[in-house]
Amino acid sequence: MNKFMQIAIEAAVEGMQKNAGGPFGAVVVRNGEVIAIAHNEVIGTNDPTAHAEVVAIRRATAALGRFNISDCELYSTCEPCPMCLSAIHWAGITKLYFGADRHDAAIGGFDDEFIYQIMDGSASSPLLNPEIIEKEKCAELFNAWNQKIDRVMY
Repeated sequence: MNKFMQIAIEAAVEGMQKNAGGPFGAVVVRNGEVIAIAHNEVIGTNDPTAHAEVVAIRRATAALGRFNISDCELYSTCEPCPMCLSAIHWAGITKLYFGADRHDAAIGGFDDEFIYQIMDGSASSPLLNPEIIEKEKCAELFNAWNQKIDRVMY
């Protein structure tokens, strides 16, 4: 058993026992050292973004004092959902290990297939009906950003 995945599994079990969230755990590792451990906290925090991977990334970036953790690896008990995969990308993480896949998650009631279908254009959402407003004023923010001398790119 991979020791880091074992830690992620233990975190998932802990989160389930606390009724903090679903059966998900994640660990951020740097140079063989555990930087952050997390479990799903959606129920416990009433935060729909508090997936194990996102919580682990938040803890790791806080611990390391930087938003780019490209020198880290992430271990997750399940294939990341689209939101978590995006967070992993934005954190700069280039190595991801996961156990269960999205099909296993769907069996447990965590089915993201609809999100994948929206993303590939084969479905539309009755809940999300985006409308572009104030495009010019909002686009001006990017001009101001580009002119900002002390901006930090991420």
